[in-house]
Amino acid sequence: MPALPVQPTPFFANKNEAFWRLQLAGWGGVLALRGSSAIANDLPWSFLVVLLVTTITGFSISLVLSVIYRMLINRRPFITWTTSVVVLVAAVSIWTFVDTWVNGLYRPETSTAFAQRFIGLYPYYLVLLGAWSSLYYAINFFLQVEEQQDKLQTLESQATSAQLAMLRYQLNPHFLFNTLNSISTLVLLKQTTQANAMLSRLSSFLRYTLINEPGGRVTVEQEIDTLKLYLDIERMRFEDRLRTRFRIDDDACDALMPSLLLQPLVENSIKYAVSPQESGAEIRVDVRMQGPMLRIMVSDTGPGLKDSATDKRLSGKTFDGGEPVSTGVGLANIRNRLAQAYEGEHHFEIREPAEGGFGVVIEIPAEFAAERIEAAPVRGGRPADTQGTEIVPPRFAQGKAEKK
Repeated sequence: MPALPVQPTPFFANKNEAFWRLQLAGWGGVLALRGSSAIANDLPWSFLVVLLVTTITGFSISLVLSVIYRMLINRRPFITWTTSVVVLVAAVSIWTFVDTWVNGLYRPETSTAFAQRFIGLYPYYLVLLGAWSSLYYAINFFLQVEEQQDKLQTLESQATSAQLAMLRYQLNPHFLFNTLNSISTLVLLKQTTQANAMLSRLSSFLRYTLINEPGGRVTVEQEIDTLKLYLDIERMRFEDRLRTRFRIDDDACDALMPSLLLQPLVENSIKYAVSPQESGAEIRVDVRMQGPMLRIMVSDTGPGLKDSATDKRLSGKTFDGGEPVSTGVGLANIRNRLAQAYEGEHHFEIREPAEGGFGVVIEIPAEFAAERIEAAPVRGGRPADTQGTEIVPPRFAQGKAEKK
């Protein structure tokens, strides 16, 4: 559907302007209706002056009522409604008195007593001002409810953003500690080249985590580049024990996904598959399009679901000497981030691959940016090690060739 050239503005976007529009339209309608009735009953045209005076009187009284009602609307219900009724009765009495007096001046020859005319006109003006008062309160209560809903939505949005930020920044600090410890060891061994390369990669990785918005999304290609930078840092610690394999479909490279979604999954595999096994393990990352969904699978060749440490792996907590060595935000972090970002329109599953090990499957709606997102550069230091098998689309292969 084509967009309108001019976006419509809500009627009550400016409450003051909307009030005056309703006032002029409503009281103008009252004058027109009473004037038409007078002409239809063959009253002289001069009677329109009387109608004009009484209409202006009613208009002025309604303005005074609006000021009083505005002060009463947020009081306790008993005070609001009791005071409003008293004020309404007084206002109707004043308007009826003015109209009766003006009609007496216009037709002095009438034999109807003033009190009789007053009593006859009072119900008419009571209905008119009563309807005006009801409409005033109804509109303002409606606007207050709308404002409260808008505030609630704003607070919910802020809470969601804050929760996303918290989840994004819950990266396991032990990764940072281990990396700094490895750098310190390399410096003590006077392996300055390796220490400098590791420090450069760590700097690039941390810069990426800080620059990107907590609730932001990046392309699959950018996420994989960042993940490889993280793996390069870990590979300097585990060397040949850490092996990787990537299978990234070319048509999935420009799909959007939450930034740093894969890093906790790979960190989980390193902790529970690579680290405890003397021979290490292979970590596989598979990303492909599956209909309207983007399917991501991260698996490893570790002990799998039957291992005694599975419960610790699922909870994200391990212990060393009685002290926890994990913040426990790995898989739970991913679940919460997906729930916040996609509100149930996603799939998260833990499974054991046919060849054994441990795997996590994520399916999210496939979304593509209108323009290619330019992310902060994440590569740093010397070219990435290419240990392990990586089956990647041409653009990844081309990128590697350029780095060499």
